[in-house]
Amino acid sequence: MLAELLQKTILGNSVSAYLMTLGILLAGILLVTLLRNVVLGRLKHWARNTRSLLDDRLIHLLEKPTTYLLYLGSFYLSLGNLELSSFLQALVQVLSIVVATLLIVQLATSFLEYGIRVYWMTRGSRETLEQSLNALIPAMKVTVWAIGLVFLLDNLGFDISAVVASLGIGGIAVALASQGILADLFSYFSILLDRPFEIGDFVIIGDLVGTVEHIGIKTTRLRSLGGEEWVASNTDLTGSRIQNFRRMERRRIAFSLGVTYETGQEKIEAIPSLIQAVIESVERVTFDRAHFLSFGDFSLNYEVVYFVETPDYATYMDAQQAINLGIRQAFEAHQIDFAYPTQMLYLSGLNLERSPSPGNGHTGRDRFALAQLGEAR
Repeated sequence: MLAELLQKTILGNSVSAYLMTLGILLAGILLVTLLRNVVLGRLKHWARNTRSLLDDRLIHLLEKPTTYLLYLGSFYLSLGNLELSSFLQALVQVLSIVVATLLIVQLATSFLEYGIRVYWMTRGSRETLEQSLNALIPAMKVTVWAIGLVFLLDNLGFDISAVVASLGIGGIAVALASQGILADLFSYFSILLDRPFEIGDFVIIGDLVGTVEHIGIKTTRLRSLGGEEWVASNTDLTGSRIQNFRRMERRRIAFSLGVTYETGQEKIEAIPSLIQAVIESVERVTFDRAHFLSFGDFSLNYEVVYFVETPDYATYMDAQQAINLGIRQAFEAHQIDFAYPTQMLYLSGLNLERSPSPGNGHTGRDRFALAQLGEAR
């Protein structure tokens, strides 16, 4: 009687076939549950013992899609013992493809999101972390879902070439209409990935000088030294030469000064040592060199180089002021005169007689000669 019951046919399949299908399904569910509890349980325990939170995040992202995908595989495998109608076969196949595609896309986006977070947390700065993730992760998800949609339509029997061709024509029209916006968008991703500057950096970009305050999808905003806000398109920024002062570890300063030709030989030789002593007395400053460089039109020229061991601009200005005051004080103490542009006029053939007058010590003839001299100048 049991044999007759097992051989009884219901909807085109015997009871034994249904029982076999149920057994395979239950065995698959049991196996997946066992793997989930044992394997994932050990992975979670291992992740909790590490210092990083990224592995915990990865396991959390992969747990559900992987489990559901294995459940779907068990269900699809169990149906192999049943003789289904063409409609049911098509329905099961379509549902399986749709669910599998959704799970695979979700698994791919979770894995890529983990990779992006790891990359940005190890190489990017915390100031731009959230902004970068908020821009890159949605763009990545849209791309992956678009690929998944194309894959799904192809497996469902749609003519992908015709769909892609129709989208291509519309895409060309949209691209031509929004060429500037797309260029700024690609420049935005270029800034995020290549990181020529970040929020908080002090930069010089062409005629723009200021601190980066915001990096948007279309424009970037800078705060100038005067306080006003500069707004520039990302395309213009990526196509310009950029000076980023935040990446500077220390600042190199080179300047020149001149002394008069009347300076004695001993003082000329002593000037580099005087300058070195002044520079070395200033904190957070490293002396590099000081040399008698050249003979100028009206001065003996020296070139001096030193380093300020910080990129901070205010510290650099304080050090430069202290050095300038120290050099002036040292030159005054040693009676060394700074040179400045002068002209000397030599006159010959003038016979100026010194006959003082009661008024100002010069005769009328003297005043006439001095007047001529003033006109000559």
